[in-house]
Amino acid sequence: MSFSNAVAIVGVGETDYSRASGRTELALSLQAIRAALDDAGIEPRDVDGLMKWWVDTSTEAEVAANLGIPDLAWWGEVNQAGNVGAPLVAHAAAAIHAGLANVVVIYRGVNGRSGRRYGRGDVTGQGGRGAGAFTEPHGLLTPQHGLAMVARRRMHDTGIASRHFGMQAVAQRRHANRNPRATFYGRTLSLEEHQASRLIVDPFHLFDCCLETDGGGALVLASADRARELGKPLVLIRAAAQSGPGVGSPAVRGAKRLFDMAGIGRGDVDVIQIYDHFGPFVLFALEDYGFVDDAAPLVEEGGTDFDSGRLPVNTSGGHLSEAYLQGINHLIEATRQVRGESTAQVRDVRFSFCDTGIGTGSVILERGES
Repeated sequence: MSFSNAVAIVGVGETDYSRASGRTELALSLQAIRAALDDAGIEPRDVDGLMKWWVDTSTEAEVAANLGIPDLAWWGEVNQAGNVGAPLVAHAAAAIHAGLANVVVIYRGVNGRSGRRYGRGDVTGQGGRGAGAFTEPHGLLTPQHGLAMVARRRMHDTGIASRHFGMQAVAQRRHANRNPRATFYGRTLSLEEHQASRLIVDPFHLFDCCLETDGGGALVLASADRARELGKPLVLIRAAAQSGPGVGSPAVRGAKRLFDMAGIGRGDVDVIQIYDHFGPFVLFALEDYGFVDDAAPLVEEGGTDFDSGRLPVNTSGGHLSEAYLQGINHLIEATRQVRGESTAQVRDVRFSFCDTGIGTGSVILERGES
């Protein structure tokens, strides 16, 4: 039994993005949730489900108490493999479809620059325990250390080069320059500037790396029938899939589940949001999900631009140029594209694809008839 098109995203909301929010992570979460509920036209008293990424410091009980939710019937988390996004959407949609909840809010609030920083390993470091016992003593202390090795091997195997990574970073910066919410709004980037920027961890240049950000984001989910009553543009969840540990790329394995559930092909997708903690993984994901065989020619022709590209990608600026909120801002942008509300709007969007963690989770949203 599939929940395909039986559940919708009815509201999205976010805070400002900054390097020093001056607010607690709970306050950021609550601000984003209230914005999403206002967007949906739903009162806090109608919410009966809350979901978050497991590292989020704002517990469901705290959020429920501060919002005045009278009866929390469904709550839960996903582990680190899922980040904030598609796995939570899958769980929330399944709960609504099964009748376990009526209105579920997915939220994220993080002081990722002024508080615990991913780039220093404050969040992801393992203190020499578990798998970290085999990597951290050898200097693999942060995500960029390990993922740089993956990227370098891909470059060796396929011939994709740093200049191709730069082309994608430039395309996303162009999108961010249209987005007043983006950290890099009004600040342009050229390929020459990308290539001249300092190496952080070879082969990642400065502008290949995501932004450490303070901010919050939230989504509100409800049944498609409830969504139609609210009168907003209808954003249906056509499919949502997870892909955990296994043989080969999670994106390759997850793509089959996702597109089988959706009943559409890659060529039907109009706009794409891909988790870009490091920009090269956008191009790797395009290949692994089956959108292209080779991403290098795509970016050379400007194929990921919102207005002229054949595969518009990360149209809000993404983690590289908008903000790094571990995927929830990608889902917000995927929703806005279906609604026709993006600052880099792709024409005639019907199907909007979003990956929120290099293959560990993905969703397809569809424009519905209200």
